[in-house]
Amino acid sequence: MTPEQVKANLREQGITITEWAKQHGYPREAVYRTLNGVEKATFGRSHRIAVDLGLKPKPANSNAANAA
Repeated sequence: MTPEQVKANLREQGITITEWAKQHGYPREAVYRTLNGVEKATFGRSHRIAVDLGLKPKPANSNAANAA
């Protein structure tokens, strides 16, 4: 999914990016920066945001990483 598709999907659901960020425990600025490509979402918080938004697939080893 592209950032534009994510934004359109949220609009269709009547959810603002700020609301989505709050519901998922992320700072709204970090979500905007990830959606707008300012943060590359390679690792860390921006990567988790991208995965939660559907911009990137969930890592195959996400269960193993969470168990450790």
